[in-house]
Amino acid sequence: MLWEGSRKGLFISAHRATEAGRSSPGEGCDARSETYNRSPMKLTRLLFCGGVLCAAAFAQDRVMQEALRTDSPLYENLRVLTDEIGGRVPGTPQMTAAEQWAVERFKQAGADSVHLEEFTIPASWSEGATEVNIVAPTEFHVRATSIAWTPALAKTTARVVSVGMGSAEEFAKAGDISGAIVLVNSHVNEKWIDLFNEYFNPPPIIARAIQGHALALAFTATREHDILYRHIDGVFGEIAKIPEVLLAREDALRIQRILASGKPVKMSLSLPNKVGGKITAHNVVADLKGSELPNEVVILGAHLDSWNLGTGALDNGCNAALTIDSLRAIKAAGVKPRRTLRFILFAGEEQGILGSWAYVRAHRGELDNVQAVVVVDSGVGQFNGWATQGHKEVMEPLKALVAPFAQWNATAITEDAELGTDNYDFMMEGVPTILPDQPEFNYLPNYHAISDTFDKVDFEQLRKNEAMSAELMVELANLPERIGRRYHRKEIEASFADTHFDEQMKGFGAWEAWVDGTRGRKD
Repeated sequence: MLWEGSRKGLFISAHRATEAGRSSPGEGCDARSETYNRSPMKLTRLLFCGGVLCAAAFAQDRVMQEALRTDSPLYENLRVLTDEIGGRVPGTPQMTAAEQWAVERFKQAGADSVHLEEFTIPASWSEGATEVNIVAPTEFHVRATSIAWTPALAKTTARVVSVGMGSAEEFAKAGDISGAIVLVNSHVNEKWIDLFNEYFNPPPIIARAIQGHALALAFTATREHDILYRHIDGVFGEIAKIPEVLLAREDALRIQRILASGKPVKMSLSLPNKVGGKITAHNVVADLKGSELPNEVVILGAHLDSWNLGTGALDNGCNAALTIDSLRAIKAAGVKPRRTLRFILFAGEEQGILGSWAYVRAHRGELDNVQAVVVVDSGVGQFNGWATQGHKEVMEPLKALVAPFAQWNATAITEDAELGTDNYDFMMEGVPTILPDQPEFNYLPNYHAISDTFDKVDFEQLRKNEAMSAELMVELANLPERIGRRYHRKEIEASFADTHFDEQMKGFGAWEAWVDGTRGRKD
């Protein structure tokens, strides 16, 4: 694709047209058109209207102005979602209320249409009154919470066996674990890789515990200061094969020290979890219809569900609110996108990225018409750039689209690929998929935790992130041609050589589903 040449040609054409008097900055445009005349970066953002500066180009820039408004509904929308509705687990009244909240807010934002798309999650789950105590050689209460989607365990007292970080060698050194509560250590989360390791590390540990006929697994929290958080080790929303519990870090380390002194430790453990049948869940889908190519779609997505120890503000209420307000900003700016803009709030993300998987299955016949998918799901860390998920041909045209974000140092582009949010199934279907790169900021200590609450949200940064998300949507929708092809299966697999994405899938336990065709493009 001769994208850069086309951009340069349009720049020259627009300049010549202005000099010839065919179009004059200021005619039919607002006072900021002078800025366009001075700024080559902004001149490159002209819409394709015969090389002539047009009011639509400036309306497009107004998208970012609208998103940056401090009096927008963004703050109040998120406050209601987190403070009044709270944590949102599929199958609960809170999730139903959140879905209705989303429908109403999308309508208020000016969507041309809003609807719910139903799918099922294999099992329902809720935590009972988890109770953990050390009863020998001393007695103390252990602050703990059940790992999500694990089976119930009636109150039982058993010996505790430490297996260190849970390697095969450490299991072998621990000896007999039959009927024991297996205690696993951890590192404190500081970087994204530490968070990923919370998902990479457990599968082989769980397998070893089951093979050794352990009673239960007790994981040491990766957060300090007694912060408890929700976690899940399944891939498809299935119930785990062994009871699992998360121990407050300080208490778990205390137990480790007692064991290291040579004294045997006994623990009383009760996990009265409630496990039920299938859950009906819904994705919330809102559209702004395209003016020229309504059957071609650009998608902005975030997940609406959350765990319920906190109120799901950073993960991912802030970006659900961003998605809704992006629609409002585009509508208020008066933009008429060429392609349809679709805004999706997915459910079941925390149970195994199930809502977006359901969406691609239901819409597989339409995926050739998806221009691109942008997903936001890393709290309020500033956007530093963009990752194309192994889609190399997207990288060059994307440079021009993100040029306006230089003011926020958010123009870097990589082909990095990431598993762990709602981009995954679109990517595995070959659809061009773009994720913003974000630093950890305050995400890691509050991830899935009792501390994930409204007061942790940096609204100034969230508005900037919204400005970039909404603007990128419009840019993608107004391209003269596709930003990239939908990849076939062999092309998706070929991208693994550079991204090492196959290693991520294996670490998450998702590789077999790709190999046997359960998830991902088949041709």
